[in-house]
Amino acid sequence: MGYYDDHIREERSTRRNKKGSILPAFFGGVIGAIVMLIAMPLMSNFGWISFGLNDGEPPEEIGASPSQPSDLQSVSYSIETDITNIVDEVSDAVVGVVNIQQAGFLGMPGEGTGSGVVYKIADDHAFIVTNQHVINGASAIEVSLADGSRIEAELVGEDVLTDLAVLRIDSDEVQTVAEFGDSNTLRVGEPAIAIGNPLGLEFASSVTSGIISGTERSIPIDTNGDGEIDWHAEVLQTDAAINPGNSGGALLNMEGQVIGINSMKIAQSSVEGIGFAIPTAIALPIIDDLERFSEVRRPQLGVGIISLNQIQSYHWQETLNLPNDVRGGVVVTSVASMSAAEQANMQEYDVIVDINGTEMNDSHDLRKFLYTEADIGDEVEVTFYRDGNRETVTITLQEQQSY
Repeated sequence: MGYYDDHIREERSTRRNKKGSILPAFFGGVIGAIVMLIAMPLMSNFGWISFGLNDGEPPEEIGASPSQPSDLQSVSYSIETDITNIVDEVSDAVVGVVNIQQAGFLGMPGEGTGSGVVYKIADDHAFIVTNQHVINGASAIEVSLADGSRIEAELVGEDVLTDLAVLRIDSDEVQTVAEFGDSNTLRVGEPAIAIGNPLGLEFASSVTSGIISGTERSIPIDTNGDGEIDWHAEVLQTDAAINPGNSGGALLNMEGQVIGINSMKIAQSSVEGIGFAIPTAIALPIIDDLERFSEVRRPQLGVGIISLNQIQSYHWQETLNLPNDVRGGVVVTSVASMSAAEQANMQEYDVIVDINGTEMNDSHDLRKFLYTEADIGDEVEVTFYRDGNRETVTITLQEQQSY
């Protein structure tokens, strides 16, 4: 028990000693602080210490703004990229195209809008390429320039198959002309810029950017709405958004050159964001023909045609007397007077199956051969069936006419 009592007494004594030592330390700190408050101003007056304030400089006036440190500078930003430079150079050459229709509701004329590209100035005229469907059915055409002014345009020529048309306006108010590039050199993944005049917005071009998603894409075209594919257009595919009204606008490369004429946009949600443009390799020969002849000069046989697969199979043998193994061909529905086909004695209900060794399975095959592999004045061998007999004639292709 003695061991425990001694331990307790010793611990209590230690606690008392600690409490007693606190008071002197506290009072000592207070006295030291008072001494320093008195001594510091005196030592500063004698110059023994310096607080680093002003360092001999006169004090600033109350309310004066502190001087700006010399290492701080005002910053201004110049947002300039390759795209902005291209847009600055080319956008004025992309114009709005207004399709004015005959008077409609309450006598008010209807209007449709699209875009066009100024590509040439010659003989006091500026020439504009646009889409044929933009100006189709117009009773008058106007062009909206970059400053918002609208001037009357003349239709030089149009081509339904390639969806291209050429307009002509007075060149007095035109300052910028776009330059054509070579679409044959394009690579998938290359950047592309689409410029147009969507929704008839004046003073504001629409600019979108993306990449070339595909070259030499083939898109089926029904030119007359009969449900038959009349042509497969070769187009560029891009993911640069082509908004409503952008038809006829420019698709540009990073050199600011026009590599395609924006033509159409597939609107289904499953392929949203896919845009198409007519490549310059296809467009330039068409534009040249439209300028020179107001139409595209193509060779033709001089016959009206329809695909065999559009005719009820009952008539294949009962009316046309075709052999059972014939499953494709082009049926002659009419022969134009004084045409090359008439001179070769072709007749209604002849079924063309071959030209120069190339199979003709439908009307698209025939048009493709004539428009891409033949020229006006060429002699071609046409093989066809008549009353079950296979025959071949030689025809000299003539310039396309409207029969």
